[in-house]
Amino acid sequence: MTQLVWQNDLNTGIAVIDNQHKRIVEMINRLYSARHGGGGRPAVAGVIEELVDYTQSHFAFEETLMEDAGYPLSRAHKKVHELFIRRVDEYRLRFKAGEDVAEELQQLLARWLFNHIRNDDAGYAATVRQSMATLVGDRSEGGWLARSLRRFFGGVPA
Repeated sequence: MTQLVWQNDLNTGIAVIDNQHKRIVEMINRLYSARHGGGGRPAVAGVIEELVDYTQSHFAFEETLMEDAGYPLSRAHKKVHELFIRRVDEYRLRFKAGEDVAEELQQLLARWLFNHIRNDDAGYAATVRQSMATLVGDRSEGGWLARSLRRFFGGVPA
């Protein structure tokens, strides 16, 4: 397997999500480089750990956006994420036990990620984009932007 190349049909139109997806692709490519470079198992282990941690954070962020937008299939989408994390964690444990699973894991990640983005993530994209536009566009005192600014920065002078 060669390195992955980002394709425009993977874009959801949600910049923060697209950037996170691109970062996961970069990490999958780093796994390829670690496998074929001079770093050996420690380099591969480092990439696997980073990939798993980042993917879990990405999933949590994505799930929050879906829930906040009222996406009706957010529970099912979250379940898909949970099953995938469990599967990847099995690879991580096998790797820690001494098995050489890096190539198999890289192939799984590449197939699953692109398929998941094109099918599952494409399903929520319009709902989340609309929700985000509404939230950001609401500039009223009780709106999302004002509440968020107060929550993160305290009182904001006019």
